Amino acid sequence: MKATHFGRNAAIAVIAAGALALTACGSDNATGTTGGTQSAASGPKVTGTLTGIGASSTGAAMDAWKAGFSAANSGATVQYSPDGSGAGRKAIIDGSAQFAGSDAYLKDEELESSKAKCGPEGAINIPVYISPIAVAFNVPGVTDLKLDATTVAKIFRGQIANWNDPAIAALNEGVTLPDLKVTPVNRSDDSGTTTNFTDYLAAAAPEVWTDKAAGIWPASLAGENAKGTSGVVKTVTDTPGAVTYADDSAVSGKLGTASIKVGEEFVKISAEAAAKAVEAGKPVEGRAANDVAIKLDRKTTASGAYPVVLVSYHVVCSTYETKEVADLVKGFESYVVSDEGQKTAADAAKSAPLSKTLQDKAKSAIETIKAKA
Repeated sequence: MKATHFGRNAAIAVIAAGALALTACGSDNATGTTGGTQSAASGPKVTGTLTGIGASSTGAAMDAWKAGFSAANSGATVQYSPDGSGAGRKAIIDGSAQFAGSDAYLKDEELESSKAKCGPEGAINIPVYISPIAVAFNVPGVTDLKLDATTVAKIFRGQIANWNDPAIAALNEGVTLPDLKVTPVNRSDDSGTTTNFTDYLAAAAPEVWTDKAAGIWPASLAGENAKGTSGVVKTVTDTPGAVTYADDSAVSGKLGTASIKVGEEFVKISAEAAAKAVEAGKPVEGRAANDVAIKLDRKTTASGAYPVVLVSYHVVCSTYETKEVADLVKGFESYVVSDEGQKTAADAAKSAPLSKTLQDKAKSAIETIKAKA
């Protein structure tokens, strides 16, 4: 575990102190599955196989959730393919998966398309995982750097070619920077991590990052690419001078990470700092009360907030074909957002547990999942 990781208890204390101004969620426990924060072992048992597709960023957390849920429900199994957020959203829309993992909430057009398989209310976004996105680099002899949004944007646009560039040196007085080529590495797949990273750059450095936020990396930009979180991390680990963006849970070994300038300070990456950034978020406008999508404030100047953050969602149908599937989805998601599930993820993936306010919104949203009459 990296030295920048704050303890789970510290993260919980910070998150609990803040309240997200999210819209109230209704409650319709139609299938009878309890959605509280109690231990999964004490809730109603469910059986069957649940299939999910989506984000690779939550890999460590998902492995822990699968194991914990199956341990409490001996007849239940969760299968999950980390094919990327875009693949996950497509799968829930076309009905090839029962839930999607996505580091970006459904777009309006995706929400409309989901109604064909998910009922007249479509799919809903349930936040399950909060984590900072690391700007991770392989620069021999350097493990910590200070960067601002403009410099990060220039690095990933290829406008800064060497690590000893004056723009980097000016932010890192006293650090010996090598004359080493900068090799940006981006995700090759449709990625929610890319969506969040480019959303940050477009908001915080618009004079440099002129592309819109998107899950697919701009084709016009030079650099290396690799599939999935593990792919980009491996490429950077194997390539001196390389730099990428990746969920912090996947960054280890010889890779360094950047502190990001927020206001007049540089904020180190941590679960605690990610939680502070999410506290500044607001509900996405125009969504149903049981859709808990969050619009993040990438330009926040809140002290200690790390704005290069992702909120990963489980995208589920509001209506399933059968009560058995609805109960299974509700059982798994209730475990994921419970105190037990969030602790499991934090221990496995360095993520920040959901705040009590956000956790309650997620629980209420899960309770509205139902089966066709």
